[in-house]
Amino acid sequence: MGSRYGLEIRAASAAEAPGLAVLLAETGLAVPSDPLAERLEAMRTGAGVALIAQEWGPPSGLVVLHWYRTLTEPRPVAQVTTLFVGAEQRRRGVGRLLLKAASQAARMAECDTLELVAPPELTDLDAFCRATGFVPGGPGFVRPLRKGR
Repeated sequence: MGSRYGLEIRAASAAEAPGLAVLLAETGLAVPSDPLAERLEAMRTGAGVALIAQEWGPPSGLVVLHWYRTLTEPRPVAQVTTLFVGAEQRRRGVGRLLLKAASQAARMAECDTLELVAPPELTDLDAFCRATGFVPGGPGFVRPLRKGR
């Protein structure tokens, strides 16, 4: 996806599993690196993508999205199921860059809508979602991916 000031956003591979396991542990998710590596590889062939933000060292952020067909939408809907930026990397635009890359991947998958699954009690996430163009809807927040929708 490219880099900005040494920060690179790219598809996650099995090689990033150990670093991602540490990053996920910050959220309270204990996922051993071997099963995580297998899941990352499986995602590479499915209808979705895991993207990491990486500066110098282990991954500092992660976004996971999937796209799927519904009976009510003419095009696939993309859904962000994981969005996390390491505590030391927050407030530096990493989350916005991850969402921008996720939106681009969703558009390439011909999606018109991006949902972000989020529990309503996370007030920081609520503010972040609203600041990045999402409105409450669906299982969390939703925003169009194309102008004029």
